[in-house]
Amino acid sequence: MKKFRLAAALFALFTVGTAYAENDKSVVLVHGAFADGSSWNRVIEKLQSHNIEVIAVQLPLTSLQEDVAATRSAIARAHGDVVLVGHSWGGTVISEAGNDARVKALVYVAAFAPADGQSTAELADSFPAPPGSAGIAKTAGGFLYLPPASVARDFAQDLPPTEQHILTSTQGPIRAAAFGDKVTHAAWKQKPSWFVVSTDDRMINPGLERAMAKTIHAKVTTVTASHVSMLSQPDTVTQVITQAVDKFDAH
Repeated sequence: MKKFRLAAALFALFTVGTAYAENDKSVVLVHGAFADGSSWNRVIEKLQSHNIEVIAVQLPLTSLQEDVAATRSAIARAHGDVVLVGHSWGGTVISEAGNDARVKALVYVAAFAPADGQSTAELADSFPAPPGSAGIAKTAGGFLYLPPASVARDFAQDLPPTEQHILTSTQGPIRAAAFGDKVTHAAWKQKPSWFVVSTDDRMINPGLERAMAKTIHAKVTTVTASHVSMLSQPDTVTQVITQAVDKFDAH
């Protein structure tokens, strides 16, 4: 019986991998600061219902270089070409990691999109500070995190309290110095891009989001949402990602 169960499990794993390989469409999701890969759960379920392979990266959140390395490892695991999606700090990561030849499109979700030689901090400082920046706390070891009140007020104000509590517990603190790391070559200069702007974002100035989207010549979708639109508006975010997938798949 145990051998049968193992064989069945291996067969299921093989057939799922084969189906994705035949479909040849993959999405790699990159979370931001104060989050982890589970922040994409609602979008993952919807993308998988379209028979799209999805890989959610778990970033170390220690430096741009190390986060890019983790993302490149995820890209290498994917079958075929990739649409690379980044939320918040994850936008900085995909701007560098997106230079991989297998990445065909970029999707920014309330995300940073630095230019060549620009850091996330420099980009953020180009616009007035959002309200949520005042609620960020710092550990003795130099990592930034959001206390429960900040998550509820500024990070995910459009989610119910139970979900805000989960986000507080699962968040990934980010090394403060990472925001000073500079992008060497911005992939959005060569790759088609999409951008989901959150009008009620309290962590990134919505005006900055609109300005970045214009700079990178992205196809823009605007949502009335907090910083975590992939959780509060998963249908719209999924729709934007599938548009990017369909665009490169048609070619």
